[in-house]
Amino acid sequence: QVQLVESGGGLVQAGGSLRLSCTASGTIFGSLVMGWYRQAPGKQRELVASVTPGQYRTYADSVTGRFAISRDNAKNTIYLQMNDLKPEDTAIYYCNAPSLIATGSSWGQGTLVSVSS
Repeated sequence: QVQLVESGGGLVQAGGSLRLSCTASGTIFGSLVMGWYRQAPGKQRELVASVTPGQYRTYADSVTGRFAISRDNAKNTIYLQMNDLKPEDTAIYYCNAPSLIATGSSWGQGTLVSVSS
């Protein structure tokens, strides 16, 4: 079972930046597509960005051009650089692997990002 620990959230003003980190336990990390998800109050969790083992990246339309996902397989860690943050980016951010979610894998505690206007 892969365990996920997210960090790096905080309170920032609109236009600011944050860098999130997610460290995963287990030896299969390097073979997994990994993603950053977020859940805003009263809304469903959504996929924000994903990165394949070969560093191919995809983004939700709402964050394209502002967020950048990356991974360091040697450290079992993925990152989310978030620039030009907007109040609508306020949410709890989680990392996970789509393939693990499909098998019922648990989520980490997430990290809270709050953006003030």
